[in-house]
Amino acid sequence: MRAALALLLFLAAAEAIHRGKAYVREKVCQEYRMLGKENFRTLTIIANSRKYSNGTFEEIGHLVREMVSLAETCCADGADPSCYEAGSTALSVKSCSADSPFPAHPGTAECCSHQGLERKLCLAALRHPPQPLPRYLQPSDRELCQAFRQDPREFADRFLYEYSSSYSQAPLPVLLGSTRTFLSMVSTCCISSAPTACFLKEKLERKTLSLLTLTSNQICSRFSAYGKDKVSFSYLASLAQKVPTAPFEDLLPLAEDAAELSAQCCDSVAEDCMQKKLLEHTGKVCTVLSARDGRFADCCTGKKPMENHFCILAMPPAAAPKLPEASEPTSKELCAKDGALHATRFLFELARRQPSLPDAVLTKLYDLSGKLWGECCSTKDPSTCLDSRRKRMVAELLPFLEKASRLCGQYNELPFLEFKKSWAGGRPADRTCHRSSPPPLYCCSQNKDEKSALTAAGKTVGRVGRGRS
Repeated sequence: MRAALALLLFLAAAEAIHRGKAYVREKVCQEYRMLGKENFRTLTIIANSRKYSNGTFEEIGHLVREMVSLAETCCADGADPSCYEAGSTALSVKSCSADSPFPAHPGTAECCSHQGLERKLCLAALRHPPQPLPRYLQPSDRELCQAFRQDPREFADRFLYEYSSSYSQAPLPVLLGSTRTFLSMVSTCCISSAPTACFLKEKLERKTLSLLTLTSNQICSRFSAYGKDKVSFSYLASLAQKVPTAPFEDLLPLAEDAAELSAQCCDSVAEDCMQKKLLEHTGKVCTVLSARDGRFADCCTGKKPMENHFCILAMPPAAAPKLPEASEPTSKELCAKDGALHATRFLFELARRQPSLPDAVLTKLYDLSGKLWGECCSTKDPSTCLDSRRKRMVAELLPFLEKASRLCGQYNELPFLEFKKSWAGGRPADRTCHRSSPPPLYCCSQNKDEKSALTAAGKTVGRVGRGRS
């Protein structure tokens, strides 16, 4: 396992940090000899399916064959020292050809305008954005065994590709452990005299790892899209909507802890980083919130912390509480040293009063408000600037916020088929409203009305400090 993680670390990062051809060759060959051809090949499938998550199975297959062949040829005893450099150069040339069989990427043309090392570094840094939602659907036990018996190698390759590309944001150790145990389950149960009982037993045993894969993929997708600061706010807003009676001072440390977890573990190759930190975080959430909300208490009574965390994650927002109108921070507060904290507190108050507002909208407001107070505080008259711009933003955004709140309120309250009927002919708003889906940045552009409102607000903010209204 440790050797596999060492290789995964290399494949994910070291190829983009060129420290001389000897270093690269020796690093690859060291791992190739340590793991052997088949393990090297398996892990190359995982790493490249994860990196090029929108590539086809055939495209990933072409790339894997080239990489394995390069290692097999150039790491052999007596191979010419220039073999690896020449082979990697040939790969970069093939990547830039018009009929390249490798995964396509919008940035490839730009990389291919360079030459030599610069081209290689550029190509190595390319990575597909994560898929909006995992697309892997596990077949029935019978279908799994039919495919496995027909061609075990083809079955394993295709599974590694589909699963790794679907959960491409899950940390490498989590993805490795999950795929390894799944293939072990299939190979064991499909030759068992009682496959049904075998599958049931094995699925129960790997349930924690399955939940960890699903959860960590969502956590790290959010971190990749938002960054640490916005992840903290996103988590704060989510908790505020789930338990609106909890004060800001209780929830902010939990949100900051979640953001720190993401920063530490999403790119870590430590075997237990994500699982260990996630269980610690779940314990903190349960300690703080179980006494405040019966739903949290119910989620936290389980004996398996990973299932407790998933229960909290899937919890819908609470009903809108009866709270007095939140007071907006003054220009003096916003322009003080801790102005960002005042702005965050106000949006927290908005989130807990509007539990149906989706994450994509709240985080967009977070961006706009940050830009608003940041730019106004640099003008000669911050108070006038803020008052003027806030009035305009409220006028432009209020209709959209009301629509989003109503739409997503119905999405959270109604059975899905009833929701679809009530919005027949509408746009895919369910992707924007879904609480347990990753927050890809396209969410706010799914609907023209929403996009226009947010774009107008952004233009308003952009005029700050330039003397125009």
